[in-house]
This record gives sequence, C-alpha cells and structure tokens, in this order.
Amino acid sequence: MKALVYHDRGDLRYQEDYPEPQITRPSDVKVKIHYCGICGTDLKEYTEGPIFFPKKGEVHEISQTFGGVIGHEISGEIVEVGTSVTDVQPGDTVVIEVTGTCQDRVRFPESPAKPLCPSCKDGHYNACDYLGLTGCGFTDGGCAEYMVTDAAKVIKFAGIPMDVAALIQPIAVSWHAVKVSNFKPGASALILGGGPIGLTTIFALKGNKVGHIVVSEPALARRQLAEKLGVTTYDPTGKSIGECVEDLKKLSSDGLGFQYSYDCSGVPATFEIGLKALKIRGCSTNVAIWAHKAIDYFPMDVTFNEKVLTGSICFVKEDFEESVRAIEQGFIPIEELKLLISSKIHLENAVQDGFVELVNHKDKHIKILFSPKEEYRVMKAAHI
Repeated sequence: MKALVYHDRGDLRYQEDYPEPQITRPSDVKVKIHYCGICGTDLKEYTEGPIFFPKKGEVHEISQTFGGVIGHEISGEIVEVGTSVTDVQPGDTVVIEVTGTCQDRVRFPESPAKPLCPSCKDGHYNACDYLGLTGCGFTDGGCAEYMVTDAAKVIKFAGIPMDVAALIQPIAVSWHAVKVSNFKPGASALILGGGPIGLTTIFALKGNKVGHIVVSEPALARRQLAEKLGVTTYDPTGKSIGECVEDLKKLSSDGLGFQYSYDCSGVPATFEIGLKALKIRGCSTNVAIWAHKAIDYFPMDVTFNEKVLTGSICFVKEDFEESVRAIEQGFIPIEELKLLISSKIHLENAVQDGFVELVNHKDKHIKILFSPKEEYRVMKAAHI
C-alpha cells in the first residue's frame, strides 16, 4: 500500500509497497484513511528525532521497533472489524485516539510484564510513564492507505467533513487543557501564541462556552486568522513583559485581567505574561512542549493573588468524544475550522510539499493535510 515511512531523522520516504496491515486480534479494527495532518511532534521527529520513535536497536516499553508509518491526526472509515467488536461497524466514519500506554502492553509480547504505572492506575493514562504515540513508534500511523488499531481507540462522528475531522486530534489537545484548567462557562481567556494549538484552543474554549478571548501573537498572518475566528488579538512585538501585561489586562472583559490563560508558545516571556495577566485566583495552564531548560519562577507571583499554575499533556478518549459533540452540535463552527487547513497534499508529495515546506516556511501554514486519495496525486499541492 501507499505510505509515508519514517526511516530516521531527516529520512522520510514515500513507498507504494509498504505491507498493508491486517486484523490480528479480536478487538482490532481496520481503517481506510482519508486524511492525516502534520503535527508539530511529527515535524520534530523529522528534524530532531527519534524522540517518540524508539531508537535503533531499542525495545520501547509499549512501542514497536524503530521506524514505521508516521502521522496521528487521522480521519477515516471502518472497513473491517475483529470478531469481538460490537461498537463500530464497516462504513462508520471515525477519528482515532492515538496514545499508547501501559494499558496497551498486550499488543507487544516483547514488552516486560509490569503493573500499571501510577498515572494509568489512577485513570490518567495521558500522563503514562511510558507514553507512546500512534504514528511515532507506538503503532503505524495515518500517513497511509490503511491502518489497524484497537476498537477502543476509535470515535465515531457524523455530519463533519472528512478533512475537518482530521483536526479533531489537535482540538482534543486543547480540549484537555481547557478541562484541566477547570474552565467555567462565560469566563475570559488569554491565549499566548497563535500557532496550530493556540488556534485550536480558541475552538476548545468556544466549545466550552467562553465569554471573551484574546490571542497574543507576533505574526501578522496568524493574528489575522485569529480575528476571522471572532477573537481579539494583540501584537507583543517590541514590548517589554510589563508593557504586555498592562496592555493585555486592558483588553480583558473588565480591564482587570483574565480568569484563564493558556501558554501555547513555551518561552519564558509567555510563561511570565500568562501568569501576571491573570486576575486573583486565575489559572495559567501550560499547553506548550518546552525544551528541557529551567527558567526563573517567583512563587509569590502565585501566592499573593492565590493563582493556579498547571500544565496539560495529550488527551484522553473523552476529549475526542466531547470535541466531536461540540462540532456536531454547532458550538464549534465547521466553516471556521476549514480556515485552519492550509493545503491538501497527496502522500507522494508529502515530504517536499509538507515537511520541508513547514521547516522552511512554518509561519505561512497552520495545518497541512496528507491524503492517499488519487484526486490529490494530479496536483502538486491543493492549496486552500
């Protein structure tokens, strides 16, 4: 089958002879892929990896051996089910919850027999000690014609276009962050960073009935896109942290600061601004993945105003289900979601027009989707 295969850092290859996956377990389902998006994690695997992918010669706790089909922002349809599957059937349109955790050890006979890690034991498998990711080593991913996964990991949807459905996975990342922050409907929120996750956080907040949103983002094109989604934007370029905090507070619904902030940039300035722009008892949530470096942090910035500082990692299946329902019920407008799709590209052109393009011109794009559909083979890139 056609597939985009990870061989090593900087070495992604389009192959037309990759083995087509088959159902091997009673709980398996086989999915025909319609679209798969590029995530920032995929890009880091290409430029800096292997990260989630096990290194050559290494046996990961709950992942397959090195390499395989990349991609985890997936929409598709069920074409075959295992003998024990009853919740879905061929023809169902689905998205896929793509974590690999302690609960998935059964898929890997070589994995050492161990009890559940503390996070999985408490039901928070998104923070599994051995976290893996579909399309980044856990199992083959969605940049292919077909994939096989466990039925427990698929979420049905209806009335959502297949290309838009490929955005549900990044929306689930943001949805989880909003839930972790204990967001209350009608509250005000500040988003630091207008990249893909910053923009999907707008949708997650809309799905949770936000009152007022401000997005702080230096790139003009991203601010303009955020404004099309009906939010207020702010350009922090050339401003000191103190100036940004003062300006942003003025943009809040009452001029006194925000009840919630979400750092989707992951740099020291956004960390500090997101905390200082809060009202008393406000909550700052880190959504970004940081480099492993320490930064200055002053505990009394939290204590004096009884603020909450927390973080959010990945998602659980319920985040997908709730995101799907919010789209189906119209709380997240489909026409607005379409604005996030920069281009649709056939798998054959995915390396040059997808990965290399993002490496060289990341700020020009929000979400590039890959597809094995023949209709995209005839165009170099179907720009939206």
